[in-house]
Amino acid sequence: MLVQSEFFTKADGDPVAVENADGRSEVLLVCEHASSRLPERYGDLGLSQEALASHIAWDPGALAVSRLMSRSLDAVLIHQRFSRLIYDCNRPPESPAAMRDVSEVFRIPGNENLTEAERSLRTTSLYLPFHGRIREEIAERQARGRPTVLVTVHSFTPVYFGKLREVEIGILHEKDSRLADRMLAAAADTRLYHVARNEPYGPADGVTHTLEVHALPAGLLNVMIEIRNDLIADETGQGVVADFLTGLLRESLADV
Repeated sequence: MLVQSEFFTKADGDPVAVENADGRSEVLLVCEHASSRLPERYGDLGLSQEALASHIAWDPGALAVSRLMSRSLDAVLIHQRFSRLIYDCNRPPESPAAMRDVSEVFRIPGNENLTEAERSLRTTSLYLPFHGRIREEIAERQARGRPTVLVTVHSFTPVYFGKLREVEIGILHEKDSRLADRMLAAAADTRLYHVARNEPYGPADGVTHTLEVHALPAGLLNVMIEIRNDLIADETGQGVVADFLTGLLRESLADV
């Protein structure tokens, strides 16, 4: 707590946000890359406003979709309040991707040559509270005999390193594919979106950390959802995608 109080200013506020805390759904929504905001102590990390608004800083539209799903499902939503440029909460501390000094075509001056002390400070102030809050939520549910289905929500850019991505919604999973299998089966006949398994990323890319930490050890049903961000750039698109995903989840969990 002392480290956090030294890291954040009053204007920064807390690193973790919980919305619809009394939600009754078995679904627990998590959005690791919800915000492009930087803590005051870091200024702009030496980046342009264009870079700070781009996908390297956050997952555009992911929080908006998560909030709509939270309301429809009556689900608890936990999200990170600061940019992944400072710490990517979907990566473990030992991963080079946790605090990148280069992201796609952008060099990140404020992340170059980080000391071990700085890396430890960011881990303690951002990563640990975020995953600690998820762990607490799951533990509280288990203590009450209440099931948990962990669903993480992300977005991805339509063009990456100059390559167009045709997939529109990715259903990602680690070793436990139970929920992903059901969702993919439910989406098999849709003409609304191009839905694919473990696209545009998969477990080999190190993107399933939150599922690995919280769902796999406890045997919880889980899935990671990736949405192409041009589909959720406005309220209309966000609403359509949220309705589609909510429907998939309801159908997939109906007989569980």
